[in-house]
Amino acid sequence: MEAPPTPPVPLARLLADRELGLRHLAGPADGEVHGVHASEMADPSPYLLGGELLLTAGEGLAVAEAGPAGAWPAGGTEHGALIDAGAYVAQLVRAGVGAVGFGVTPVHGTVPRALIEACERHGLPLVEVPPGTPFTAVGRSVWRLMAQARTAELRRVTEAQQSLAAAAARPDPVPAVLRRLAAALGGWAGLLPTGPPDASAATGASAGAAPAPEVLDVLDGLARRVAPGSAVTATAAHDGLHLSVHALGDGWALGVAAPARAPGDHTVASVAAVLLTLLTARRPAGAEAALTRLLLGGDPAGALGPGPWYAVHARGTGDPRALAAALGTVLLDPRGDSAHTGSPLADSVRLLTDREPAPQPGWRLGVSAPAPAGGLPGADAQAGRALERAEAARTLLARHAEPGLAGLVGAAEARAHAEALLGPLSPALRVTLRGWLAHHGSWDRSAAALGIHRNTVRQRIARTAALLGGADLDDPDTRMELWFALRHSDGPDAP
Repeated sequence: MEAPPTPPVPLARLLADRELGLRHLAGPADGEVHGVHASEMADPSPYLLGGELLLTAGEGLAVAEAGPAGAWPAGGTEHGALIDAGAYVAQLVRAGVGAVGFGVTPVHGTVPRALIEACERHGLPLVEVPPGTPFTAVGRSVWRLMAQARTAELRRVTEAQQSLAAAAARPDPVPAVLRRLAAALGGWAGLLPTGPPDASAATGASAGAAPAPEVLDVLDGLARRVAPGSAVTATAAHDGLHLSVHALGDGWALGVAAPARAPGDHTVASVAAVLLTLLTARRPAGAEAALTRLLLGGDPAGALGPGPWYAVHARGTGDPRALAAALGTVLLDPRGDSAHTGSPLADSVRLLTDREPAPQPGWRLGVSAPAPAGGLPGADAQAGRALERAEAARTLLARHAEPGLAGLVGAAEARAHAEALLGPLSPALRVTLRGWLAHHGSWDRSAAALGIHRNTVRQRIARTAALLGGADLDDPDTRMELWFALRHSDGPDAP
């Protein structure tokens, strides 16, 4: 389960901390902060992510005798260029700052009036940090509260996941899952058709207080946006409600309407969507019988029928059974090639489906050409090579395409050429070169994929170029030839 984002800290929690002694001066007191940043820069926005409590002592803030009250020098008083407090606050608002904490003394005895007025005018919360409160104490308090909130949210999400899993095991699993989801989110949850309004007269199950008809209309519109081949989720806000729709497949989607949205709600709804996908998926007719005949007779053509069939190799972090349900099949090998030592797809899973596969979130897919049942071994090899291409190109799905360059050269000739070209390179250099080419020459991405330092990648690539007779590895023709050779150095599927 993916961890939900860390919840923000309500500003009111910091103001209520007597040990900090913060005092609210301007702007709303019900704001939220997502972190802490201390800066005396005139424009700290390039270093902010948004939502921070910006702590400053006002170093360089002009006094009344030196200039307009509240004016802020752009680079310190020695530069002489002044920025109006309103402009300073405006740029903080544009950067998404959550609140400003102004520390009084030793630079200023009080918070400048111009800064208070600017924060009030722009609606930016401003609090005074008293002399006895170090900025580090404020930062520690924020991080402590964020850690507490994250722990509580993780506990809530875990308990919701457990209750959803228990509901899925009940005799009436779909209504039970919807009831638990509606209770966990404090709203409404139901199944919605993903086709046009007149395409299906079926009414999906639902749970929770039914929203107004206009809200259901918005949910129906979102459901049509997650039809097969399009988005997987869609969200909107209407009438004070947070709306979301999750694709389930087989013409259905999960719709959710809740009055509030906590950081872990998307994770909870996603868990429910996976369970409902499994519970509502239509299995291919006779799939279980086909598996039995295959095990007893060992004849794929006789067990599965003429097809066409698609072999799929997949690699990702999701549940393989949920992937199988999304592809409309129960023909799944969750281990894939993991039993074959040295396979380039050692952590992949394999599937067989009679539907043309579409991209799936969280997975990279390699899909074979449509094949009859008797051609499944070849289709399996095609899917493996297609997954390699998907990984190299960083795409969600790659399909088998023949003949292509590989189809124009015989396997023996390709292997002989590859070994002649790559002969001077050690296995480590070959692995590094392949990773570097697969990531289009990016040092950082190659280092991350290979698990080594970027300087090591640079040294190995330089060594490779030298061993190859000073080859220009920036030349596209050289890269293409080397990639082809690496693909065939130990066979078409060599890592």
